[in-house]
Amino acid sequence: MATQVTATATADARRGSSFLRIAIALQTLTIFAQAVSAGLLLTSSYGETLHSAGARVMYGASMLYLLAAILAWKPGGGSPRPVWHASGFLVLASAQVVLGIAHVPSVHLPLGVLMFGLSVLALARR
Repeated sequence: MATQVTATATADARRGSSFLRIAIALQTLTIFAQAVSAGLLLTSSYGETLHSAGARVMYGASMLYLLAAILAWKPGGGSPRPVWHASGFLVLASAQVVLGIAHVPSVHLPLGVLMFGLSVLALARR
């Protein structure tokens, strides 16, 4: 009986870990797409629409990352570290949205580069 409970807990932890990895990959992809749409913002008429829509998707991906981190941590009893990392990303994403709306590219652009680098690092660690 104890072996069955342990096997179920291990399967749940593995499932939560793969969901977390997918969420981080999605976040990384959306941040990269934002960099591409930022370039289009400077060169085409539809760039602003793409960048605005991409911002919403990127913010949603950051929220999904936090949800995945919580789900991977709670049932399996693992480390809460991914939850702190995901919370930090959500704070950075919130700052990105505020800075983008306020048109402060001197901080918005470097923060986007930092977020992409941190997201790639988080993906490599998973």
